[in-house]
Parts: sequence; structure tokens; C-alpha cells
Amino acid sequence: MQKSFGRKKVIMMFLLPAFLVYTLFVVVSVVWAGYYSLFDWSGVGEKSFLGLQNYTQLFTNDPTFWATVAHTLIYTVICVLIQVFGGLLFAIFLSRVTKFRAGLQTLYYVPVVISSVAICQIFTKLLSVTPPGVINSVLGFFNADLLYMEWISNDSLSLLMASFVEGYKYLGLYMVIFYAALIGVPKELEEAAIMDGTNVVQLYRHVKIPYIRPVIIANCVLVLNGSLRSFDISFLLTKGGPGNSSELMSTYMYKQAFSSMKYGYGSAVAMAIVAICLLVGFVFRRVTERGEEAPAGTIGYRGLRGSESL
Repeated sequence: MQKSFGRKKVIMMFLLPAFLVYTLFVVVSVVWAGYYSLFDWSGVGEKSFLGLQNYTQLFTNDPTFWATVAHTLIYTVICVLIQVFGGLLFAIFLSRVTKFRAGLQTLYYVPVVISSVAICQIFTKLLSVTPPGVINSVLGFFNADLLYMEWISNDSLSLLMASFVEGYKYLGLYMVIFYAALIGVPKELEEAAIMDGTNVVQLYRHVKIPYIRPVIIANCVLVLNGSLRSFDISFLLTKGGPGNSSELMSTYMYKQAFSSMKYGYGSAVAMAIVAICLLVGFVFRRVTERGEEAPAGTIGYRGLRGSESL
């Protein structure tokens, strides 16, 4: 069996279906978007060839696009903090509790299986101003001015609220991944660290978290990839408003292509999104590769080697 799976032909046989699907729905779509970005086209009728004029306008004469780039980066950072680091904290909590663990794990995972439309409707009701929603009603007991606090329609808070809802929805997914990684840490490392006199905080800081570092990096890549292309939560919750205060690159692309009927310009925005995603992914991988090259001497590993030498 191992010899069969080690053969290149067998490996290619398993990879080919996924490669064909990926090529059909991703690579071909990117190529067509690049082609349309060279034209002025409303979606019907004749296309007018513009060359690189759409890109020139996008990068030099479109301040709204650069605002959406900044919004998307802020949105991504908040999602990484909530989904990756929040998911890791929840996973650590689950790994420490002994009672009701399955129930808590299911409860935390529920938002993942709820549709984005339902999640946005729930938060719209919770953050409602007229009539006051649950959040404002509770805050109103402590400060009457907060009873009519604007959350979604506040241009200073709308982007933060959209990113919070996105992070809340997918936090449970990454919590489960981290939990599976934490319970997979070898018991020998934990026992050696305890014999060295480490406390709970040191155990996670120097042994368990360094051991699951590849999982943390993989989850960061997944969140970066998803957040940079995020569309549904922001569009359903704020529509990119008020004004352009919560507009993301993906929602801006949608409005240019399907609301303004500028398919060529919208395709140019789409190609810019692809380029920015590749650039951010490349920079992140370079940073993490440098971290992997650095020596990692942890309490757990030192303790394990010390016990073996005895």
C-alpha cells in the first residue's frame, strides 16, 4: 500500500480531479477577468479596447479604491486577531475543562453552520437603534446616552462591527482546529515540562504553542486568504456604508461591475485583489519562514532531552 501511494502516477491520479476543478473555477476565471479588464464594457453590446487605461485610472485617479484597500487590511487584521488568537484561547480553555466540554464545543461552533444572512440579521436586531436592541438596552442601564448609540450606521464603527461579526462567525472553526492540535501534543513533552517545574502558563507558552506553530501559521494563511476576499458579511450588514466607510475591495468590485455596469473596470479591481492577495501571502510566508529558521529552545524540549540523558 505504501509503495502504491509513493508512486507519482498514483499521486497524480488523486490530485488531478482537484486540479481540474481548481483550474476551471479559479484559474480560468482569473484569466477571463484579466481579459475583460482591458476593455470598456457594460456587459452587453460591443467591447471597446482600452489597454491599461482601467489600471491607470484605478491606481492613480481612484482614491476610493485605495480607501477600500486600507479598509480591507484593517478588516483582515481584526479577523486574524479574533479568529486565530481568539480561537486559540478558546481551544486552550476547552483543553483545560473536564465537564460539559462537548456541549461548550458545540455551542461555540454553532455560528459557523449558521448562514451569513442569518448572522447579519441577528446582529442587526441586537444592534438596533429604533427600537433599541438588546445591546443598547443593556448599555442604557449604565449610561442613558448609549441607549441610542449607532453601531452599524456609524461611519467610525461600521467597519469594526463588520469585521467583528466576520470574526465571530468563524471563530469556532479555528477553535476546533486548534483544539485538535493541542490534544495531539505528545504527553511526553508535557510530562517533561512538568518535571522541570513549569506552571500552566509556561507549559502553553514554551511547549504546546511552539509545538503547534505550523497549525497557527496554516490558520493565519486561511484567515488572510478569506478576509482579503471577504464579501458577504460586509455587504449584508453595512452595504459598504455609510458612504464608503466600510467598503471592502470585494464589495467595491461588485458595485463597479454589477451596479455601475462597468465590467471592464470591475475586472481591473478584481485583478488588483488577486495581486494584493498574492503579495500579502508572499510577505507572510517570507516572515514565517524566517521564524522557522530561528532556533527554538523551549522548556519542554530541554526538559525532554535532559530526562533522556539521565
